[in-house]
Amino acid sequence: MKTEKWTFSDMPDLTGKTIVVTGGNSGLGFEAVKAFAGKNAEVILASRSIEKGETAKEEIMAEYPNAQITVKQLNLADLSSIHEFADQFKKGNKKLDILLNNAGVMWCPYSKTQDGFELQMGTNHLGHFALTGLLLDLLKTTKDSRVVTVSSLGHRNARLDVDQILFDESNYDPRMAYFNSKLANLFFTYELQRKFEAHDLDIISVAAHPGGSATNLARHVEKDMRFRLLKPLFLLLAQSAKKGTLPEVRASVDADVKGGEYYGPRGFNEMGGLPVRVESTSASHDLEDAKKLWSVSEQLTGVTYSF
Repeated sequence: MKTEKWTFSDMPDLTGKTIVVTGGNSGLGFEAVKAFAGKNAEVILASRSIEKGETAKEEIMAEYPNAQITVKQLNLADLSSIHEFADQFKKGNKKLDILLNNAGVMWCPYSKTQDGFELQMGTNHLGHFALTGLLLDLLKTTKDSRVVTVSSLGHRNARLDVDQILFDESNYDPRMAYFNSKLANLFFTYELQRKFEAHDLDIISVAAHPGGSATNLARHVEKDMRFRLLKPLFLLLAQSAKKGTLPEVRASVDADVKGGEYYGPRGFNEMGGLPVRVESTSASHDLEDAKKLWSVSEQLTGVTYSF
């Protein structure tokens, strides 16, 4: 079945589409930018480092000389940077077909964003929450637009208290902070879809995860003794970043994708394989927790969605 064997060759032509990819300079984001650019989309490669973004652009354009890629600075750990990015984007663009919330940090030592949020929740969830809200007006005026947010298998291990979503240094657990941020990504995805439907908007909200993929996201994980012991097994099972990006690419461009769906690899334990629709935990579908997280996120970021 085509739906079970979806590959890059199944991507439609994307001429005329405008796509924003956060964290587009490396790993999954880099591969997504390359895939979209190769199908003629106008891609905004959002990167914390302009220099790294330009290097990534040059590498892609060596393969696709006619690619339309614009590098923009975006630091999801800084609300002022998010506002500046959104303001500049809205001044230079009249539409936004796809917002791919791809960027993330994983298992990093305790630190805070510029606005005082624990870094993993602040970057992975709150940064994307703010960005999406600030770009909502353009999404609303673009036919068949999408918001795709990248979660993780790690959401299965989360223990998120929506009344206190931010760790402080005294109780910080880098693994749990990451897992919680990935569950927050799913709460956000599903609640955003419910709001789109409630307001009869021509936008869908979708989630995806890459399974076990070999990217530089795991650089902090490698310091963990347990990971070092299991690293040979992980490398044996892990798929490449190019293959790992397939679920988020499919979620972004496949015409059969519906709002509120979740895409991941079809292989054993969803660690690898071609992208299919998968299921997240029952906890990720808790309506009250999703509503509470939304309210907390608006309070923390100061971004209120205007549906």
